[in-house]
Amino acid sequence: MPDFNKILDAGDVNGGLVNTIIEIPKWSTLKIEWNRELACFELDRVEPSIFAKPTNYGFIPQTLDEDGDELDTLVLTNDPIPTGVYVKAKVIGVLNFEDDGENDHKIICMPADDRNTGDIITSLDDLHDQWKQKIEHHFNHYKDLKKPGSTKVLGWGGVEEAKKIINDCIEAYKA
Repeated sequence: MPDFNKILDAGDVNGGLVNTIIEIPKWSTLKIEWNRELACFELDRVEPSIFAKPTNYGFIPQTLDEDGDELDTLVLTNDPIPTGVYVKAKVIGVLNFEDDGENDHKIICMPADDRNTGDIITSLDDLHDQWKQKIEHHFNHYKDLKKPGSTKVLGWGGVEEAKKIINDCIEAYKA
């Protein structure tokens, strides 16, 4: 398994494109995480089926968020993307999120070449409110059976806010 933090950078962030590696496929209950010390994916835990991930879940190489992990991505597709797949993705916004009192941002992305939608989704405004409500509900409650109240959605941000967060996380990785 390659060390993604050594072979990929974050991408063309200012151009709105990032490199992301999928950790958890859409609809999976397996909490799979990239272990940067071992340079491999590891199973952290198995979640109850009611908390299956509603989107593909990944990370941006050579970034470090405030929670001590690489910056998370939510990659929107109809189908699950398998663990370990590299995706060049278009940034469309950010979910500002708090987990156990730490900021844990989720960069919202679309595949850079999305012929299913005709590449028409360019911002969060292009997503319907029901989708946003489902994501908020998932992240507000996915730890309720173990640690109720430990997660909190703080709101949504646009493309420019997402780019700033990504660039801040690149700088944190370099420090």
